[in-house]
Amino acid sequence: MAAMLNRFLWGKAVNHNTCNERDDRAITCTDLQVQGSVMKKILLVDDDPELRQLLATYLGRHGFDTLLLPDTRQLDAYLERFQPHLVVLDLMMPGEDGLAACRRLRGRGETLPIIMLTARDEPVDRVIGLEMGADDYVGKPFDPRELVARIEAVLRRGQQSTAAPDANGGVITFGDWSLDRGTRQLSRSGEVVALTSGEFALLNALVANARRPMKRERLLELTRGDDSESFDRAIDVQIHRLRRLLEADPARPRYLQTVWGVGYVFVPDGDHGDKSEGSPQ
Repeated sequence: MAAMLNRFLWGKAVNHNTCNERDDRAITCTDLQVQGSVMKKILLVDDDPELRQLLATYLGRHGFDTLLLPDTRQLDAYLERFQPHLVVLDLMMPGEDGLAACRRLRGRGETLPIIMLTARDEPVDRVIGLEMGADDYVGKPFDPRELVARIEAVLRRGQQSTAAPDANGGVITFGDWSLDRGTRQLSRSGEVVALTSGEFALLNALVANARRPMKRERLLELTRGDDSESFDRAIDVQIHRLRRLLEADPARPRYLQTVWGVGYVFVPDGDHGDKSEGSPQ
């Protein structure tokens, strides 16, 4: 992995970030500006010191301010102090691994985008990562350009989810739930419930096409963009997570229903019968 990155960096000057090695083995990079705008902060947590340094260099050359940690012991402190825009978590690390850290962050309502790095690029590992709340995943060894592309795609989804309110968004109410598509907030009985950017994007796509069956491919396109290389189960996993959040009985969903042979449909009145209208999208 490090050798691959070295080939990309060989002979190219590093001129974006100034990284300082600290006694606690964490590395911080100074806040710089690119074309008048503040660089996006990326927190990379990986126990491979050479890979950390090389990725910091490569990400810096692509306009990112990179914060580095060798493990998750200082993760919470770094999130509070530096407020990064995205976290890249290695799956396999000593102590608390990436999956456990991701599950812990999501369990306390943290919606910060998370990308998992894994040397075990198997479908089951991807599924587990998404079930724990990761927004995306990259299997090792990887082309560093792929990581940059995934980071940019996830950040774009996050920016869309936190953009200025849409006056035409409207509020959709179903059961005890309300989805304000203008402010991009989900609430239950007046209490706001945290959603990741990916969860909001998927729920919003289904709500916008209420009672209309949506194919998985179309949902991937709407929520992850044309540059997504997500595998077929990605939508299924996120539907599973949304059902655990929204449904009283996730095994017999009222709102996010399966259309066999097609995909999924949002039924706002919660009927279990066939409420789909129109052709599948």
